[in-house]
Amino acid sequence: MTTAPVRQANPQPERKRPQPPSRTKHYLTAVLLLLLVWGSAWKTESTLSELVRGAPNMLDLIKEMFPPDWGYVERIMPAMLDTIRMAIVGTTIGAVLAIPVAVLCASNVIRTVWIYYPVRMLLNLIRTIPDLLLASLFVAIFGLGLVSGIFALAVFSIGLIAKLTYEAVETIDSGPLEAMTAVGANRMQWIAFGVVPQVMAHYTSYVLYTFEINVRAAAILGLVGAGGIGHYYEVTLGFLQYDRTNTIILFTLVVVLAIDFISMKARERLL
Repeated sequence: MTTAPVRQANPQPERKRPQPPSRTKHYLTAVLLLLLVWGSAWKTESTLSELVRGAPNMLDLIKEMFPPDWGYVERIMPAMLDTIRMAIVGTTIGAVLAIPVAVLCASNVIRTVWIYYPVRMLLNLIRTIPDLLLASLFVAIFGLGLVSGIFALAVFSIGLIAKLTYEAVETIDSGPLEAMTAVGANRMQWIAFGVVPQVMAHYTSYVLYTFEINVRAAAILGLVGAGGIGHYYEVTLGFLQYDRTNTIILFTLVVVLAIDFISMKARERLL
């Protein structure tokens, strides 16, 4: 009686351990960063010795800012409310106008290159303009007041919300869209029932996030005549009333922290 030969198991190839990252890359990165910092400091003529010499002046300024003039809060309260209203209106206008812009930028919704690429370029142009420059332009058009600040925040909101939203649209699940196409849905139905439900929570979160940024931005737009509490920054700094400037800073900080907390809780419920 013969026995079948026993097959020997194939030896498993030895697993190679990943090589640790080369330290040369880290050294070169550190050297490059140091060169960038040194070159920037040299071109801007800033040195540590100047910082040390200016430290006493900074301490003197901080001493003049305390104690804050709490009685000034009553006077700046209307301006702070105007700042919040300006942020609300500007964010709302920008959020509404950002919807069609985001749809036109999404390559999985608008598949024509010559449509979504120019719209993206326009969106990039909007986002490169600082909010203070936008406010200055609208002040030149509409004059001093809250209207200029509202339009500046609206344009800024369009750039930010549309950018974040169209990136979210491009990551949605394509299954529902293909199913709706198969049953003959038109483009508006395709967007309303296939795209919007998947990005609505993200879009709302982006709007709240933009509102937080706009409250901070609106607080300084008054420096260029766009209304809000920024006007009082200019006045108090111009008259060297640093205790009142500190009051505005602390009051703005409290308002911004409260809005951030409410917005954070709202985003946690949405996402």
